[in-house]
Amino acid sequence: MLKTLEDLINVIRDRKNSSPDKSYTKKLLEDKSLSTEKVKEEIGELIEAVENNSNKIHEAADVLYHLIVYLEANGVKIEDVMDELSKRKK
Repeated sequence: MLKTLEDLINVIRDRKNSSPDKSYTKKLLEDKSLSTEKVKEEIGELIEAVENNSNKIHEAADVLYHLIVYLEANGVKIEDVMDELSKRKK
């Protein structure tokens, strides 16, 4: 399970070196306003899916992908987020 998330993070990081016309991820990494809008849009779609009990898994996957891209585009490493969560354990 966590391997899939790790693989996704690695793919996103690898796409930083690709061409934006060939990679949607690269386009999002370079266009912070587009990345911001996609995160907002996908969160809205997830909320709607949960409320309607439809496509929840699909929409949650979209949110995770776009959130990780957004974080990477803004210099926030997921490892730092995980460290922060570890500090919050009680």
